[in-house]
Amino acid sequence: MYSVLLCTASINEAEKIARTLVEEKLSACVNITPEVNSYFRWEGKVTKEKEAMLIIKMETRKVEEVIKRIKQLHSYQVPEIIALPIIAGNEEYLAWIKESLK
Repeated sequence: MYSVLLCTASINEAEKIARTLVEEKLSACVNITPEVNSYFRWEGKVTKEKEAMLIIKMETRKVEEVIKRIKQLHSYQVPEIIALPIIAGNEEYLAWIKESLK
């Protein structure tokens, strides 16, 4: 089973998180969308920030480990980290994910 994990971070921090997850074989691939305009309520105020969106492809069995690692690397008090199951996909790509994480 495989999952996609979504995470927002500052643009500089996104690079560090992505590289670490791939180097440590926690993720086969991380895509970074470099500029996402995020609107959210924080400490009673509506806030707008320019962030990067990380799209992290990984084995589902490692979701908790990846969340823990991101929290260690992330500067936000409450980072956005959301895991979504991959219910179908290119079988060769899914096999590549598995092979990349050995």
